Amino acid sequence: MSNLYDIPLTLTDGTATDFGRFKGKVVLVVNVASKCGFTPQYEGLEKLYKTFQKDGFEILGVPCNQFAGQEPGTDSEIEEFCQVNFGVTFPLTKKANVRGKDQHPLYAELTKFKTGILPGLIKWNFEKFLISADGEILARFGSKAEPESKEIVGAVEQALAAAAA
Repeated sequence: MSNLYDIPLTLTDGTATDFGRFKGKVVLVVNVASKCGFTPQYEGLEKLYKTFQKDGFEILGVPCNQFAGQEPGTDSEIEEFCQVNFGVTFPLTKKANVRGKDQHPLYAELTKFKTGILPGLIKWNFEKFLISADGEILARFGSKAEPESKEIVGAVEQALAAAAA
């Protein structure tokens, strides 16, 4: 696997950065959409973010319009939608493809993670990948996994404890 930290990212406001901005932090990467049945998960994601951010936890939302056209807006419209409707404060990237020939390099790496019930391709919006503070992919959660579920909260707590050890 290549180093996740070297992968370039562009945030919704146009800021160029890379995944290295999260080095030393536990990160949950989520492909998101504003017009999806799972869109209310933004609320749970923000709550999870607020709960664990002080402990070195980050969330990165990656808007994607590849699933039934459920993220049609511009980057600024997406950012505004998330802030106004769900109070989102975690970073969002510019809209990106999470599968196919124009797949974002971050997702090219994330989808190499083959353990669990969803190996390979991204199946739908709001799939989640948990990355350790060392840049290792620890877990993958499907769209139906609620951000505040015991499964996700437990995995985040375990990753944060490992990072603090």
